[in-house]
Amino acid sequence: MSNEVSVSVRRGVGRITLTRPKALHALNAPMCETILAALERWADDPTVYLVMIDHEADTRGFCAGGDIRMLAESGAGDASEARAFFNVEYRMNAALKTFPKPVLAIMDGVTMGGGVGLSVHGSHRVATERTLFAMPETGIGLFPDVGGGWFLPRLSGELGTWLALTGARLKGSDVAAARVATHYLPSELITNLKKQIDAADFSVGAAEMLNEILRGLTHTVPPGSFEAHGDVIDTCFAKDTAEEIVAALEANGDDWAAEQVATLRTKSPETVKVALRQVREGGKMATFEDNMRMEYRIGWRKVQSHDFLEGVRAVIIDKDNDPKWRPSRLEDVSDEDIAKYFEPLGPDELTFGD
Repeated sequence: MSNEVSVSVRRGVGRITLTRPKALHALNAPMCETILAALERWADDPTVYLVMIDHEADTRGFCAGGDIRMLAESGAGDASEARAFFNVEYRMNAALKTFPKPVLAIMDGVTMGGGVGLSVHGSHRVATERTLFAMPETGIGLFPDVGGGWFLPRLSGELGTWLALTGARLKGSDVAAARVATHYLPSELITNLKKQIDAADFSVGAAEMLNEILRGLTHTVPPGSFEAHGDVIDTCFAKDTAEEIVAALEANGDDWAAEQVATLRTKSPETVKVALRQVREGGKMATFEDNMRMEYRIGWRKVQSHDFLEGVRAVIIDKDNDPKWRPSRLEDVSDEDIAKYFEPLGPDELTFGD
């Protein structure tokens, strides 16, 4: 059990509160183990009607991700600790996705990487003006995991492909406009929301009761700022290869399209191609568990890749923000280079007790 996450039940509500503020509540293995154990208990507990996930007050992050430094240090060795972390984190993601009762995640603040996996699979997801969403993994040579292969291709059009490849950030109401969040309200109303949840009787119709509470507090979501570029996103990011995506953006001639090309040029070419295949294959998968098995195969190998170790060095350790990707160009990354990340793991496959 972890002292960096608080787990309790009050008035029929299972409560998961992240309490690691100095790290913006970034997840580690003990935190994931604690959350997974609680979800497994509550799934069949008739006295728990609803789960609420939030973070300790007065910090600017809901959850900034996972323990990237640990992943890199482990990946530089035998990667056993990194793989153990992915194993429990991905099973936690699956437990959230398949949880048989409403799950409310309050995404008030930075919500990236592992924090997305902790929130986006819940049935009710609240964003505020302080929410900052991103899957920035291609910038450190990792990949948009924690279920990114499942939820990103199921967003409108090619929005998820754009987010996966570029690591673009969505802020405030844009998070709800993209349907990453299901509701939007000012952060000043979060206290009111929690008070109403404390006072509610969820023993009959938990989902209906929660919906009623949220209807009384949430605000109308304006069009997303990204929608002005929807045609470019849906046309260019629908291409079959990363090279074709870049070529389409360059041919478009729009200033915003040119900005996307410039952004893509800074990312790990190998990881851009891994992420593109991930969202394409994940979009066709029949079950969330199948997607997580795919992501575990990728993560098993990616933590020991040159680009991940180099990306962490450049962005997190030395902070020179000048990673030397290998290969350095999309054109030099072969299909065979990418295929190796998706190969079955045999006896090491991720399992869900099935």
